[in-house]
Amino acid sequence: MRMLRLLVLGVMCAAAARAETDPKAARNFKAKCASCHGADGKGQTDQGKKMHVEDMSAAGWQKGKTDAQIKGVIENGTKKGDAEMEGYKEKLDPAAIDALVAYIRTLK
Repeated sequence: MRMLRLLVLGVMCAAAARAETDPKAARNFKAKCASCHGADGKGQTDQGKKMHVEDMSAAGWQKGKTDAQIKGVIENGTKKGDAEMEGYKEKLDPAAIDALVAYIRTLK
């Protein structure tokens, strides 16, 4: 019974975290990121597969990246082989980039 309560509490906390997601960050993610990363962050879009985008919802990815690393990629972009992600430092203000980092953390 105790395990069931813990499970229910965990699900409720996860749901609450998603409910508190900044709607503007969610719109920015959908507009600027989802075409490659997917709405769920798994990278299973045509473009994401072509570019070998990592699964941002995976526990290992979430644990292996600091907020500063995620922010740096959003700001400056990245390049892996032929795949290139543009940076958004000139297109989004610092608060919007921070909100995207926080949004990405909810994808786990």
